[in-house]
Amino acid sequence: INEVAGLVQDAIFSRGPNGVKRESVFIGGRDIDVAMDMLNTAKKAMVPPFEVSVFADPSGAFTTAAGMMAKVEQHLTKNFGGDLTGRRVSVFGATGPVGGCTALIAAKYGAEVQMVSHRSMVDVKAKVDSYNTRYGVSIVAVDGASDAAKIEVLKNTDIALCAAAAGVQVLSLAQMAHAKDLKVVADVNAVPPSGAEGVDMFADGVAIAGTNAFGIGALAIGNVKYKTQHHLLKLMLESDNKQYLDFLSAFEMARKSL
Repeated sequence: INEVAGLVQDAIFSRGPNGVKRESVFIGGRDIDVAMDMLNTAKKAMVPPFEVSVFADPSGAFTTAAGMMAKVEQHLTKNFGGDLTGRRVSVFGATGPVGGCTALIAAKYGAEVQMVSHRSMVDVKAKVDSYNTRYGVSIVAVDGASDAAKIEVLKNTDIALCAAAAGVQVLSLAQMAHAKDLKVVADVNAVPPSGAEGVDMFADGVAIAGTNAFGIGALAIGNVKYKTQHHLLKLMLESDNKQYLDFLSAFEMARKSL
């Protein structure tokens, strides 16, 4: 982070006021908090008229989470009416960048969000406390380390988000069968087995057997993610106003892409 201001200013000053019109900064990495710090630092490093747009998307997590939540909102509205406001959202695979980002988007748009621990409650609680302080949200940490614990979590869930590592199944049909209020299950895992049993990678609002819920698979989410990323890259290169694009910008763009 200490190098960001210097790198940005080296880039903008070497182009001249006309050259920077064709220049933008893209921030990658893996940590969403570090990416946000880098984005804010880059913004402060601009010296008018030497200003460029900046787009943060660490590991593609911002656009993936945005695509996931846009599809969730779409099928929630279509099948149950209403948006994310007041919905109970449970995030599985919560400590990764996509899981954390989906939790933040859901919380920022009025959902009651819980991040589910698969192994260590200490790790998830630390992440939750950090997000609540930093982003002004009220996420809670809950235990989901056992089959019984997951069933209890799902009983009080409207939307289940699966963002665990590739090839890890975190939810079974038997567990979901107990969740009478469950409405939407979204899974970003494209590597078999799926993160949520019964949710095919191509699923785009397909009814999940034995439940009242509709499933959204990785490729349906990925399609929105790629469109969102493309549109944001195009926006920062073509806009007359400088853009500073984060996960909330990505979610708004994902919504528009639908």
